[in-house]
Amino acid sequence: MFRSMLLPFAASLAACTAPEPQEPADLVLWGGPIHTAEAGQPRVQALAIRGGRFVYCGDEDGLEAYIGPGTRRIDLAGRTLLPGLADGHAHLLGIGAALERVDLVGTASYEEVVARAVAGAAQLPPDAWLLGRGWDQNDWADTAFPSHQALSAALPDRPAVLTRVDGHALLANAAAMKAAGVTRMTPDPPGGRILRGADGEPSGVFVDTAESLVQRAVPPPDAGATVRWASRAIQELHRRGITSFHDAGVGQETIDALSGLAARGRFALRWHVMLNGSDAALLADWFARGPAADLDGDGRIAVRSVKLYVDGALGSRGAALHEDYSDEPGNRGLVITPGERIQEITEAALRAGFQVGVHAIGDRGNTLVLDAYEAALEAVPVQDPRLRVEHAQVLRRADAERFARLGVIPAMQAQHQTSDMPWAEERLGPERVRGAYAWRWLLDSGVIVCGGSDAPVERLDPLAAFRAAVARVDADGAPAGGWHPEQRMDREEALLHLTLWPAFAAFREADLGSIAVGKRADLVLLSGDPMTAPVAEFDAIEVEMTIFGGRVVFPAQGAEAILVR
Repeated sequence: MFRSMLLPFAASLAACTAPEPQEPADLVLWGGPIHTAEAGQPRVQALAIRGGRFVYCGDEDGLEAYIGPGTRRIDLAGRTLLPGLADGHAHLLGIGAALERVDLVGTASYEEVVARAVAGAAQLPPDAWLLGRGWDQNDWADTAFPSHQALSAALPDRPAVLTRVDGHALLANAAAMKAAGVTRMTPDPPGGRILRGADGEPSGVFVDTAESLVQRAVPPPDAGATVRWASRAIQELHRRGITSFHDAGVGQETIDALSGLAARGRFALRWHVMLNGSDAALLADWFARGPAADLDGDGRIAVRSVKLYVDGALGSRGAALHEDYSDEPGNRGLVITPGERIQEITEAALRAGFQVGVHAIGDRGNTLVLDAYEAALEAVPVQDPRLRVEHAQVLRRADAERFARLGVIPAMQAQHQTSDMPWAEERLGPERVRGAYAWRWLLDSGVIVCGGSDAPVERLDPLAAFRAAVARVDADGAPAGGWHPEQRMDREEALLHLTLWPAFAAFREADLGSIAVGKRADLVLLSGDPMTAPVAEFDAIEVEMTIFGGRVVFPAQGAEAILVR
């Protein structure tokens, strides 16, 4: 299924030529490197856009015929143009909500976490809960999970819930646990753990499904939060050059709210919805009505996928492993959804025409998902299911090869590798870690890799993802030569994993993901060229403009200053 897409620009999906136009274009661009992500014509000199789609892409000599009195013109002046970038796995409302909560990313100690929490609480009304996200004990000198005592002492009366960076664990203070009714007698739920002290009392850390024991007590967001968070997130996406977004786990309330935004012309995003697979009523409703490839009628919203979880995260030792964690003997992680249930939902989804994507981090988690998919496909054979594994972080070599045999798409986030590399070997050991973040294994087996960020887990930064993909180093260039450099992508693959391959993973390769006549005119203008610039200079490359459907959406004001009449 994937081989033709894997070979760098091996076959063009759409021609970049067209007959003489019947009328002038709305917008033309020329004057810098334009990387199309199209196999037959990877670079062109000029583009013309009419009605929100590309009507010409070729050399500058052919552009003149598309320019009329009302045509807007942009001289790239040496800057680089790419297809609008895609985030193939992230959380739209999570990005917006994080902008309104205490930011704990980058904290170097538990003491700093508490200090930020106290500072954030000072800005809140007296009865409001303190919510924050982003701590990672692996970044601290003491890498043990924290306990609530210091947070409870600093905030004795205000409930505080601080979510770990990966979203698979949280820390609650005593006031929050009291409000949630959690005591030493509260049992661990299936697929979750309540960490406890030597005295048996909850430590304040709740892992995976145990998080819900506290989250259920958190007051619901205000009525306008969904639209506000989505709008703020989309502004941030545009600032990063992202025009397409795969939202991993969405409920009907969110679909309704954002469909309303789209109806009012206030939703400039290609939104690939993955339904929350833990909501049985939601799935039953959508399976009965069938997938919506174009819910809004203008190519912005598609509902045709389901998101499930098989395990937790590696950083919180919830990822399901075949063997014990190297740094915690006796622990092999958590199975959140049994393989039999994944198979059952997948069969129902396939019958209803839906794609399935399952979060799988550990090697056992990935085996369970592939087993479930293989059984489901035998029971419900369909022509082009495009089943996905979200993250696919730790693999056995044999399972990496099964992705190609089963036609399963790995949706991987390159920044997870650079974030986790300082401690991943401690978790997995020197041999098992060779199958961690192993996109070369997968690419060489014949599959594509759908790239993304998993934001707000990682920074919303496609250029950081590009750097991690091609060099496997962090922003400081460490480690020298890259972490397990044998797993690197080349630059063409890195471009495809953020453009055309996510479009394919969302059934949108016919109209998104590359620059070709007839496709939707989504573009990002960069100050430099990631296809040729030294990796050390990536952080200096800035997004100067984002175009959605032929319309400038970033910068929101001042775009006219870039236009040439």
